[in-house]
Amino acid sequence: MLQNSIAIGRAEKKWTQQDLANEINVSRQTIISLEKNKYNPSLVLAFKIAHSLGKEITDVFQYEEDVES
Repeated sequence: MLQNSIAIGRAEKKWTQQDLANEINVSRQTIISLEKNKYNPSLVLAFKIAHSLGKEITDVFQYEEDVES
């Protein structure tokens, strides 16, 4: 499962979801869906988000393997 810290990065920059959406040319709904882990971004979009937030991609997105019981 891919986890992200987009909301934290936005808060550090004092950006709204719309601010980030405008910065990377996507809809606010896309940012909402990403923050809620509704879907995983493409690699290009992930890099755009990280770059816009001034972070490394691995600081914004973390992969965690699903553990089956």
